[in-house]
Amino acid sequence: MLIWSRLVRLMDWFIPAAAKLERSEYGLAQNYVFTHLFGPLLSQSISIFLYLSDPHPGFACWTIIIGIWLFWTLPFVYKYTGNLQLSALISVELLAFASLFGAYFYGGVSSPFLPWLLVSLLLGFFYLSERPILVVGLFTFNITGFVIAYLAYGFPDLLSHEQLSMVGWISILSATIYMSWMAIYYANMISMRSDLEREAERHRETAVRLREAKDMADRANRAKSIFLAKMSHELRTPLNAVIGFSEILLDDVELDGKNSRKKADLERINSAGKHLLSLVTDVLDLSKIESNHIELKIEKFDLDEMVREVVATVEPMVTEHQNRLVVKCPPDLGVVSTDQTKLRQAALNLLSNAAKFTRDGTVTLTVQRRKSLVGDWIEIQVQDTGIGIAESDIGRLFQNFGQANRSTSSKYGGTGLGLALSQKLCALMGGGISVKSEVGQGSSFTIRVLACMTKQKDTEDNAGVVLNFAHSPAA
Repeated sequence: MLIWSRLVRLMDWFIPAAAKLERSEYGLAQNYVFTHLFGPLLSQSISIFLYLSDPHPGFACWTIIIGIWLFWTLPFVYKYTGNLQLSALISVELLAFASLFGAYFYGGVSSPFLPWLLVSLLLGFFYLSERPILVVGLFTFNITGFVIAYLAYGFPDLLSHEQLSMVGWISILSATIYMSWMAIYYANMISMRSDLEREAERHRETAVRLREAKDMADRANRAKSIFLAKMSHELRTPLNAVIGFSEILLDDVELDGKNSRKKADLERINSAGKHLLSLVTDVLDLSKIESNHIELKIEKFDLDEMVREVVATVEPMVTEHQNRLVVKCPPDLGVVSTDQTKLRQAALNLLSNAAKFTRDGTVTLTVQRRKSLVGDWIEIQVQDTGIGIAESDIGRLFQNFGQANRSTSSKYGGTGLGLALSQKLCALMGGGISVKSEVGQGSSFTIRVLACMTKQKDTEDNAGVVLNFAHSPAA
């Protein structure tokens, strides 16, 4: 194991970092380096025997010896070029040249060097499988040169066939060992590809099942949203009747002025009815958004006037818990174009939350316009000095029916719909809500929506009105 680990480190030294990123390419690179480090060792016996057998080792003998030694330089070529195909091309050409050159000078068509010509062709298709024409062209060029040399000069008779027989055995043995290694590697690669194909097929089947499950869940979610929308709409009618009749009875009691207990009971009925109506309205709006049936009413309005209305509405809720309301607003915010009702609803949700979770503290409302290269934005920030939110709980704030934690729900009440609905409404208006908070130090929620929206109506799969905005949503 120690020897193998050192061998792997040696091979990795020649392999560029980019080739190590992909498993198949890394394996091919390892095989190339290994065969070009240890393959020439098999051929050294040919060099030695040829040198000792040739009575006058000259140009032919030394060319073959140098050619065999040159194979050891190819891993360095690969290391410094980072191009495996270029290195393989040089290797194939060098092997084809050495085998044909050796065959020309030592034995002709019965030369022991010719088996390596077939090896070079197989290696060409192995390493350069994406460029078969180049491999065939290279092979044809070398054969053509060999034939022309034979027709022009014939085969030199440097060694007898008896002398070459031993070289032939050595050459065939070396070529057999080399091709056996390549065959084993190729078989392993085919097996690995088969495993990968089977794994890919399993992943495709899993993806199909997940897609079907997602479609079923989406259909169930749409059906749930439609059901909630219908039920919420049906609930509003009797609730409006309860609230209306309780207000009529309150007026009668106030005119009578004699039964204070009856007045208190009617006020409780009226307050509970309004609270229940607001919850039903939130569910209805949320269901409409999820079922793609909500529409924005884009209109131009004075932002200063809307802020005054919001402050007037929320002030009693803020002061109920001995809190102080601070409003920071420039004198002239100007006219904006968006859905006033939904923007007011989102702002009131944030302010009512701040009032609910703050005792004897301060709630600060900051409104401003920010113009930049990417658009004109309305920013409404609500800060409080209340209980704050842990960082781990912030992710649940904008989930449907989600609150920071269970203790918050049990102590302060609420359904967890307000923030989820406000976030979705702001997204429809081209923006969103961000939050910063720390436990015990208070929270800061910021609404950021487009100040100037345009509405284009397109129908899409009967999903109602599709809203397209001139600017991308706020980050």
